Amino acid sequence: MDNKEKEKQEEKHEGTDVEEEEDEDGNKRIVVLGPQVPLKEQLELDKDDESLRRWKEQLLGQVDTEQLGETAEPEVKVLNLTILSPGRPDLVLPIPFQADEKGYAFALKDGSPYSFRFSFNVSNNIVSGLKYTNTVWKTGVRVENQKMMLGTFSPQLEPYIYEGEEETTPAGIFARGSYSAKLKFVDDDGKCYLEMSYYFEIRKEWPGTQ
Repeated sequence: MDNKEKEKQEEKHEGTDVEEEEDEDGNKRIVVLGPQVPLKEQLELDKDDESLRRWKEQLLGQVDTEQLGETAEPEVKVLNLTILSPGRPDLVLPIPFQADEKGYAFALKDGSPYSFRFSFNVSNNIVSGLKYTNTVWKTGVRVENQKMMLGTFSPQLEPYIYEGEEETTPAGIFARGSYSAKLKFVDDDGKCYLEMSYYFEIRKEWPGTQ
């Protein structure tokens, strides 16, 4: 299929989900999945059919109808990041981060265990395949590229909570200093809900203990 024919097919099915797949001969063809409609509208369809209503409730879970919008696009709002470390008080950082006078969003002690906990809201529609990446650089060299799949979430009033696995900050004099990072939340469709750059510091001691 040439580009002009592909464009015509896409225009014909505008407003629907369209995917390409290959047949047995390796030729690409367009598959129409059906129109994207708001979740609220989906729940209203066939609402008088009791068995179908129960099936939808089981499929969608306990969807909070107050969090449903009139659009088909889901909305994800990342509320905060909490840094957890044994023996230390939880450090809750609202998003976007507020940097200190040196430009750092937070500081960690070298060689210390820690984990991240995210809190986020989902509204309007189901978000599929939500994931985040956190890329870290030191003096221009990438030292970490963390990718984590969070899952699929339906709209609800209460925030979702995700807590990552415990890790340990690098130790030693060469590990200390300034780091830059970029945090990003996207879904399976590539829609970006948060993209944020920030700076943090690794020190010899925890802040406030020196």
